[in-house]
Amino acid sequence: MEKIAIAIVDDHTLFRQGIAYLLTESKEIDVIFDACNGEDLIKKIGAYPLPEVILMDITMPIMNGYETTKWVKTNYPQIKVLALSMLEEDKPIIEMLKNGAGGYMLKESKAADLVNAVKTLAKQGYFVNELVSERLMRNIQNNQPIKTAAVALNTNELKFLELCCSDLTYKQIADVMNLSTHTIDNYREALFQKFEIKSRTGLVISGLKHGLIKI
Repeated sequence: MEKIAIAIVDDHTLFRQGIAYLLTESKEIDVIFDACNGEDLIKKIGAYPLPEVILMDITMPIMNGYETTKWVKTNYPQIKVLALSMLEEDKPIIEMLKNGAGGYMLKESKAADLVNAVKTLAKQGYFVNELVSERLMRNIQNNQPIKTAAVALNTNELKFLELCCSDLTYKQIADVMNLSTHTIDNYREALFQKFEIKSRTGLVISGLKHGLIKI
């Protein structure tokens, strides 16, 4: 069985070494090199065989995961990027997907789950889990709108969608809009149906894809 060649980009040396050891133990993955940030990756990538998958941290000095992922997908579009981060908020997930990552996992994930993610990403070009729905991943990667028909939002729905990009809770959004939490819940459910998604992250990505909001 041919092993999947990967690279690891993370500014913590012990984490890189630990992940490399765990993945190598699987007998299905070959870690060909690692780098401490995007700039280091750019220096090293030409000196080794190209990896099929890059595990990408987000918060790194000099050149972070967002910039590095965008550079990788611009210069080596065939390489898949799996974001591997401690951040589980909507905004970093959305930003990594926008810049070309094919999946997103938390660093606290089990080694077996990480191996499965790498294998899935290498085979399918994307990896989905509870953080990223399959439908959204396909639409982002294909650069297609969520629905073929235009999605019509009223003023309050659009305002609600914009506030979903913030760090505010749904209750705080209700306060900002001077509306009841029940009304906000109704807006959320209405937009879930219009965009055919089921998460706040999905709402934001859908709004971005339709050009309704910017972050």
